[in-house]
Amino acid sequence: MKKKTDQAKILVEALPYIRAFYGKTIVIKYGGKAMVDTRLKEQFAEDVVLMKYVGINPVVVHGGGPQIDRMMRRLSKEPTFVEGIRVTDAETMEIVEMVLGGSVNKEIVSLINRQGGKAVGLTGKDGKLITACPLQSGSGAGTELGQVGQVESVDPHILSSLQEARFIPVISPVGVGRDGNTYNINADLVAGAIAAALKAEKLIILTDIAGIYGEKRRLMSTLSRKDLQRLIRLKIIQEGMLPKVQSCLTALEGGVSKAHIIDGRTHHALLLELLTEKGIGTEILA
Repeated sequence: MKKKTDQAKILVEALPYIRAFYGKTIVIKYGGKAMVDTRLKEQFAEDVVLMKYVGINPVVVHGGGPQIDRMMRRLSKEPTFVEGIRVTDAETMEIVEMVLGGSVNKEIVSLINRQGGKAVGLTGKDGKLITACPLQSGSGAGTELGQVGQVESVDPHILSSLQEARFIPVISPVGVGRDGNTYNINADLVAGAIAAALKAEKLIILTDIAGIYGEKRRLMSTLSRKDLQRLIRLKIIQEGMLPKVQSCLTALEGGVSKAHIIDGRTHHALLLELLTEKGIGTEILA
Protein backbone atom coordinates (compact mmCIF):
# COMPACT_ATOMS: atom_id res chain seq x y z
CA MET A 1 0.00 0.00 0.00
CA LYS A 2 2.84 2.42 0.85
CA LYS A 3 4.34 1.89 -2.60
CA LYS A 4 1.04 2.83 -4.23
CA THR A 5 0.74 5.89 -1.99
CA ASP A 6 4.26 6.97 -2.96
CA GLN A 7 3.35 6.58 -6.64
CA ALA A 8 0.30 8.77 -6.11
CA LYS A 9 2.45 11.42 -4.41
CA ILE A 10 4.77 11.48 -7.43
CA LEU A 11 1.84 12.07 -9.76
CA VAL A 12 0.46 14.83 -7.53
CA GLU A 13 3.90 16.48 -7.38
CA ALA A 14 3.95 16.59 -11.19
CA LEU A 15 0.53 18.22 -11.48
CA PRO A 16 1.52 21.89 -10.94
CA TYR A 17 4.35 21.54 -13.49
CA ILE A 18 2.04 19.93 -16.04
CA ARG A 19 -0.36 22.81 -15.50
CA ALA A 20 2.41 25.42 -15.80
CA PHE A 21 3.86 23.96 -19.01
CA TYR A 22 0.58 23.03 -20.70
CA GLY A 23 0.60 24.39 -24.25
CA LYS A 24 4.21 25.60 -23.91
CA THR A 25 7.11 24.66 -26.18
CA ILE A 26 10.17 22.90 -24.76
CA VAL A 27 13.20 22.60 -27.06
CA ILE A 28 15.42 19.61 -26.27
CA LYS A 29 18.99 19.15 -27.51
CA TYR A 30 19.44 15.38 -27.63
CA GLY A 31 22.99 14.10 -27.53
CA GLY A 32 25.66 12.22 -25.63
CA LYS A 33 25.24 8.75 -24.16
CA ALA A 34 21.46 9.11 -24.21
CA MET A 35 21.76 8.71 -28.00
CA VAL A 36 23.73 5.45 -27.91
CA ASP A 37 22.62 3.51 -24.82
CA THR A 38 19.61 1.36 -25.79
CA ARG A 39 17.67 1.76 -22.53
CA LEU A 40 18.36 5.51 -22.33
CA LYS A 41 17.15 5.91 -25.93
CA GLU A 42 13.89 4.18 -25.08
CA GLN A 43 13.43 6.28 -21.95
CA PHE A 44 14.10 9.48 -23.87
CA ALA A 45 11.37 8.54 -26.35
CA GLU A 46 8.99 7.68 -23.49
CA ASP A 47 9.65 11.04 -21.83
CA VAL A 48 9.05 12.99 -25.05
CA VAL A 49 5.80 11.16 -25.77
CA LEU A 50 4.53 11.63 -22.22
CA MET A 51 5.28 15.36 -22.51
CA LYS A 52 3.16 15.52 -25.66
CA TYR A 53 0.29 13.57 -24.10
CA VAL A 54 0.04 15.98 -21.13
CA GLY A 55 -0.11 19.00 -23.43
CA ILE A 56 3.53 20.09 -23.63
CA ASN A 57 5.04 20.70 -27.09
CA PRO A 58 8.52 19.12 -27.34
CA VAL A 59 10.86 20.00 -30.22
CA VAL A 60 13.94 17.77 -30.54
CA VAL A 61 17.27 18.87 -32.04
CA HIS A 62 19.91 16.13 -32.27
CA GLY A 63 23.60 15.76 -32.95
CA GLY A 64 25.45 12.70 -34.21
CA GLY A 65 29.22 13.22 -34.19
CA PRO A 66 30.22 9.64 -33.27
CA GLN A 67 27.88 8.22 -35.91
CA ILE A 68 29.44 10.52 -38.55
CA ASP A 69 32.93 9.42 -37.50
CA ARG A 70 32.00 5.74 -37.85
CA MET A 71 30.51 6.24 -41.31
CA MET A 72 33.51 8.25 -42.50
CA ARG A 73 35.89 5.50 -41.42
CA ARG A 74 33.71 2.88 -43.10
CA LEU A 75 34.14 4.93 -46.27
CA SER A 76 37.94 5.13 -45.72
CA LYS A 77 37.89 8.83 -44.88
CA GLU A 78 39.55 9.91 -41.65
CA PRO A 79 37.74 12.65 -39.67
CA THR A 80 39.77 15.86 -39.26
CA PHE A 81 39.21 18.57 -36.67
CA VAL A 82 40.50 22.12 -36.20
CA GLU A 83 40.01 23.53 -32.70
CA GLY A 84 37.46 20.79 -32.05
CA ILE A 85 35.40 21.61 -35.17
CA ARG A 86 34.94 19.01 -37.90
CA VAL A 87 36.58 20.00 -41.20
CA THR A 88 33.73 19.57 -43.70
CA ASP A 89 34.76 19.43 -47.32
CA ALA A 90 32.15 18.64 -50.00
CA GLU A 91 32.59 14.87 -49.63
CA THR A 92 32.37 15.04 -45.84
CA MET A 93 29.25 17.23 -46.11
CA GLU A 94 27.55 14.49 -48.15
CA ILE A 95 28.36 11.98 -45.40
CA VAL A 96 27.20 14.38 -42.65
CA GLU A 97 23.90 15.00 -44.40
CA MET A 98 23.38 11.29 -45.06
CA VAL A 99 24.03 10.33 -41.43
CA LEU A 100 22.30 13.21 -39.62
CA GLY A 101 19.32 13.65 -41.93
CA GLY A 102 19.08 9.94 -42.69
CA SER A 103 19.97 7.19 -40.25
CA VAL A 104 20.22 9.19 -37.00
CA ASN A 105 17.15 11.33 -37.57
CA LYS A 106 14.99 8.43 -38.70
CA GLU A 107 16.03 6.28 -35.75
CA ILE A 108 14.89 8.98 -33.31
CA VAL A 109 11.62 9.44 -35.21
CA SER A 110 11.04 5.68 -35.12
CA LEU A 111 11.78 5.48 -31.38
CA ILE A 112 9.24 8.20 -30.60
CA ASN A 113 6.62 6.74 -32.92
CA ARG A 114 6.98 3.28 -31.36
CA GLN A 115 6.11 4.82 -27.98
CA GLY A 116 2.87 6.24 -29.38
CA GLY A 117 4.03 9.69 -30.51
CA LYS A 118 3.77 11.27 -33.96
CA ALA A 119 7.28 12.43 -34.81
CA VAL A 120 8.40 14.01 -38.09
CA GLY A 121 12.03 14.25 -39.16
CA LEU A 122 13.41 17.47 -40.62
CA THR A 123 16.67 19.12 -41.50
CA GLY A 124 17.22 22.85 -41.44
CA LYS A 125 16.76 22.78 -45.23
CA ASP A 126 13.08 21.83 -44.95
CA GLY A 127 10.66 24.75 -45.21
CA LYS A 128 13.61 27.16 -45.14
CA LEU A 129 13.86 26.39 -41.43
CA ILE A 130 17.53 27.34 -41.01
CA THR A 131 19.38 29.84 -43.18
CA ALA A 132 23.10 29.40 -42.56
CA CYS A 133 26.31 31.22 -43.38
CA PRO A 134 29.97 30.15 -43.14
CA LEU A 135 31.27 29.94 -39.59
CA GLN A 136 33.18 33.03 -38.55
CA SER A 137 36.07 32.01 -36.30
CA GLY A 138 37.99 34.56 -34.31
CA SER A 139 41.18 32.58 -34.87
CA GLY A 140 40.77 32.57 -38.63
CA ALA A 141 40.14 28.83 -38.60
CA GLY A 142 36.88 29.35 -40.47
CA THR A 143 38.75 29.48 -43.80
CA GLU A 144 40.03 25.93 -43.19
CA LEU A 145 36.75 24.36 -42.16
CA GLY A 146 34.94 24.09 -45.48
CA GLN A 147 31.15 23.79 -45.23
CA VAL A 148 30.89 24.46 -41.50
CA GLY A 149 28.20 26.98 -40.80
CA GLN A 150 26.47 29.05 -38.18
CA VAL A 151 22.82 30.00 -37.91
CA GLU A 152 21.99 33.23 -39.72
CA SER A 153 18.23 33.05 -39.20
CA VAL A 154 15.42 30.64 -38.29
CA ASP A 155 11.96 30.59 -39.87
CA PRO A 156 9.83 28.59 -37.39
CA HIS A 157 6.68 28.52 -39.54
CA ILE A 158 7.02 24.83 -40.44
CA LEU A 159 7.54 23.92 -36.77
CA SER A 160 4.47 25.88 -35.67
CA SER A 161 2.40 24.13 -38.33
CA LEU A 162 3.61 20.70 -37.19
CA GLN A 163 2.89 21.53 -33.55
CA GLU A 164 -0.64 22.62 -34.38
CA ALA A 165 -1.15 19.25 -36.09
CA ARG A 166 0.09 17.43 -32.93
CA PHE A 167 3.38 16.30 -34.47
CA ILE A 168 6.74 16.24 -32.68
CA PRO A 169 9.49 17.83 -34.84
CA VAL A 170 12.88 16.10 -34.81
CA ILE A 171 15.54 18.33 -36.40
CA SER A 172 19.03 17.54 -37.67
CA PRO A 173 21.49 20.49 -37.62
CA VAL A 174 22.03 21.04 -41.33
CA GLY A 175 21.24 24.39 -42.95
CA VAL A 176 21.41 25.97 -46.36
CA GLY A 177 23.09 29.27 -47.20
CA ARG A 178 21.95 32.10 -49.43
CA ASP A 179 24.73 30.86 -51.73
CA GLY A 180 22.89 27.52 -52.09
CA ASN A 181 25.57 25.58 -50.19
CA THR A 182 24.68 23.10 -47.46
CA TYR A 183 26.29 23.70 -44.06
CA ASN A 184 27.08 21.49 -41.10
CA ILE A 185 26.13 23.39 -37.90
CA ASN A 186 26.81 22.64 -34.24
CA ALA A 187 23.62 21.05 -32.86
CA ASP A 188 23.81 22.93 -29.54
CA LEU A 189 23.80 26.26 -31.35
CA VAL A 190 20.92 25.18 -33.59
CA ALA A 191 18.88 24.23 -30.51
CA GLY A 192 19.45 27.64 -28.92
CA ALA A 193 18.50 29.50 -32.11
CA ILE A 194 15.33 27.42 -32.57
CA ALA A 195 14.32 27.91 -28.93
CA ALA A 196 14.68 31.69 -29.38
CA ALA A 197 12.73 31.69 -32.66
CA LEU A 198 9.87 29.71 -31.12
CA LYS A 199 9.89 31.80 -27.91
CA ALA A 200 10.06 28.48 -26.09
CA GLU A 201 9.39 28.19 -22.39
CA LYS A 202 12.59 26.20 -21.85
CA LEU A 203 15.68 24.90 -23.59
CA ILE A 204 17.00 21.62 -22.18
CA ILE A 205 20.41 20.30 -23.24
CA LEU A 206 21.19 16.65 -22.53
CA THR A 207 24.88 15.98 -22.02
CA ASP A 208 27.22 13.51 -20.31
CA ILE A 209 28.02 15.45 -17.16
CA ALA A 210 25.85 16.42 -14.20
CA GLY A 211 25.67 20.10 -15.18
CA ILE A 212 27.89 23.18 -14.97
CA TYR A 213 30.66 23.18 -12.39
CA GLY A 214 31.81 26.44 -10.85
CA GLU A 215 34.83 27.33 -8.79
CA LYS A 216 36.15 24.55 -6.55
CA ARG A 217 34.48 22.04 -8.90
CA ARG A 218 31.11 22.51 -7.23
CA LEU A 219 28.00 21.65 -9.23
CA MET A 220 25.94 24.80 -9.70
CA SER A 221 22.20 24.18 -9.51
CA THR A 222 21.25 27.73 -10.59
CA LEU A 223 23.16 30.37 -12.54
CA SER A 224 22.38 33.74 -14.11
CA ARG A 225 23.65 34.98 -17.47
CA LYS A 226 26.18 37.16 -15.63
CA ASP A 227 27.41 34.11 -13.70
CA LEU A 228 27.96 32.24 -16.96
CA GLN A 229 29.87 35.10 -18.54
CA ARG A 230 32.11 35.31 -15.46
CA LEU A 231 32.85 31.55 -15.55
CA ILE A 232 33.75 31.87 -19.24
CA ARG A 233 36.12 34.78 -18.52
CA LEU A 234 37.77 32.70 -15.78
CA LYS A 235 38.10 29.80 -18.27
CA ILE A 236 36.19 27.54 -15.89
CA ILE A 237 33.74 26.96 -18.74
CA GLN A 238 35.69 25.99 -21.85
CA GLU A 239 36.06 23.57 -24.76
CA GLY A 240 33.03 21.30 -25.30
CA MET A 241 30.87 23.13 -22.76
CA LEU A 242 31.25 26.47 -24.55
CA PRO A 243 28.77 25.83 -27.40
CA LYS A 244 26.24 24.46 -24.89
CA VAL A 245 26.53 27.59 -22.78
CA GLN A 246 26.39 29.83 -25.86
CA SER A 247 23.24 27.98 -26.91
CA CYS A 248 21.67 28.77 -23.54
CA LEU A 249 22.65 32.44 -23.79
CA THR A 250 21.19 32.69 -27.32
CA ALA A 251 17.93 31.19 -26.09
CA LEU A 252 17.69 33.47 -23.05
CA GLU A 253 18.50 36.56 -25.10
CA GLY A 254 15.73 35.52 -27.50
CA GLY A 255 13.09 35.45 -24.77
CA VAL A 256 13.27 31.89 -23.42
CA SER A 257 12.49 31.83 -19.70
CA LYS A 258 15.04 29.24 -18.56
CA ALA A 259 17.73 27.01 -20.01
CA HIS A 260 18.92 23.76 -18.46
CA ILE A 261 22.02 21.61 -18.89
CA ILE A 262 21.33 18.15 -17.47
CA ASP A 263 22.86 14.69 -17.33
CA GLY A 264 21.26 12.61 -20.07
CA ARG A 265 22.74 9.47 -18.50
CA THR A 266 20.17 9.78 -15.70
CA HIS A 267 17.14 7.56 -16.21
CA HIS A 268 14.13 9.62 -17.34
CA ALA A 269 16.21 12.80 -17.08
CA LEU A 270 13.67 14.94 -18.94
CA LEU A 271 10.78 14.08 -16.64
CA LEU A 272 12.92 14.61 -13.53
CA GLU A 273 13.93 18.06 -14.76
CA LEU A 274 10.48 19.16 -15.91
CA LEU A 275 8.03 17.59 -13.50
CA THR A 276 9.73 17.41 -10.09
CA GLU A 277 10.36 20.08 -7.49
CA LYS A 278 14.15 19.87 -7.34
CA GLY A 279 14.95 18.91 -10.90
CA ILE A 280 18.49 17.91 -11.89
CA GLY A 281 21.53 19.56 -13.44
CA THR A 282 22.01 23.32 -13.83
CA GLU A 283 19.30 25.84 -14.65
CA ILE A 284 20.23 29.18 -16.16
CA LEU A 285 17.93 32.12 -15.57
CA ALA A 286 17.26 35.02 -17.88
